[in-house]
Amino acid sequence: MYAIVRTGGRQYRAEPGMSIDVERLPQEEGEAIDLTDVLLVVPDSGDPVIGQPLVEGAVVKATVVKQGRGRKIFVWKYKPKQRYRRRRGHRQYYTRLRIDSISGV
Repeated sequence: MYAIVRTGGRQYRAEPGMSIDVERLPQEEGEAIDLTDVLLVVPDSGDPVIGQPLVEGAVVKATVVKQGRGRKIFVWKYKPKQRYRRRRGHRQYYTRLRIDSISGV
C-alpha cells in the first residue's frame, strides 16, 4: 500500500516503514504528525482511490525522525567583461519523516 501526499508545496510517495525528506516542519524530533493532504491511495488489493483533489478521510501517520540541513549548493552570479563575480552558498532545511501507517481508505 502506498499514498501520494502533499506537504510544503511538493508531492511525495509514502509507504509504511519508509523515510522521506520533506520541507521543514515546525514539529520536534520524536513527535507524531498526521498528513491529511492525501491525493492518492493505492491499497495492496483493489483499485486506487484518487482524490478530487483530496481523498476524503485518508490520513498518513508519520513520526519526525530528524530536523536537518541538506548539503551545500553554490550559487554564482557572473557578468562577462565586467570583473563581477559573486558566490553564495545555501543549505536547505528539511525534516525527515518515518511513515508509520496509511489509514482511512
